[in-house]
Amino acid sequence: MRITRSIVPNLFTLVNLYMGFTAIVYIANEHYEYGAICVLIAAIFDMLDGVVARLIDAASEFGVELDSLCDAVSFGIAPSFMLYKVHFYVYQDIGILLASLPALAGVIRLARFNIKLESLEDKKYFVGLPIPSAALTILTYIMFFHNESHLSEEAKACLICIVAIVCSLAMVSNIKFANLPRYSLNYIKNNKFSFSVFNLAIIAIVISKGFLIFPLMLLYIFLSSLLHFINWLRTKHEIDDDFDDSEDEEFNIYE
Repeated sequence: MRITRSIVPNLFTLVNLYMGFTAIVYIANEHYEYGAICVLIAAIFDMLDGVVARLIDAASEFGVELDSLCDAVSFGIAPSFMLYKVHFYVYQDIGILLASLPALAGVIRLARFNIKLESLEDKKYFVGLPIPSAALTILTYIMFFHNESHLSEEAKACLICIVAIVCSLAMVSNIKFANLPRYSLNYIKNNKFSFSVFNLAIIAIVISKGFLIFPLMLLYIFLSSLLHFINWLRTKHEIDDDFDDSEDEEFNIYE
């Protein structure tokens, strides 16, 4: 095995996998808070491996594949396992299927991302909800709302199903989700509004001690879906206009 500078970001990626495995162990022992923290740490290292790879010019196809395999564990299997342990176990075999949906959708999302990857450069947006975002949405709902809120058991049962299904569908959808803002002078100069909003969100999350992560993730999914729908309507309207114009031209020819 030849050692190159790409080993540095790959080590960050492996820490992501280690934290995902540790999260599963904690979840198995019903230490859900520690499990959620491990997934959060995994997400931080998942972000850092890409940053480090670009800084030292060590991005590679191997790194992309390794990152996807680690993400499948940390942000696919771990959240799905927590869903099962917290609630879906009561449905027995059907519960296993429902709890596995985020893991199944996340793996599909990662595979689609890999085969469509055309360059190793940073992207402005992703097609489909990124699997770390889905994992954070699921885990923060469980920690701050399902386990801690005073909702009725019926409401909790309904909401946890909705969260699992919405996150799964969002991952395999064609909706474009904006990438995280970058702390670079060029990005700040060209994207002042989105950069300011992102930093305000970070401050709000810190002040609320993580409570606002779930509502903000829901807002991120909703606004991205709304923008996708508006763009679809606009595109459809333009196609209809072009079709009407072509019909008029054809009619004039035969006149």
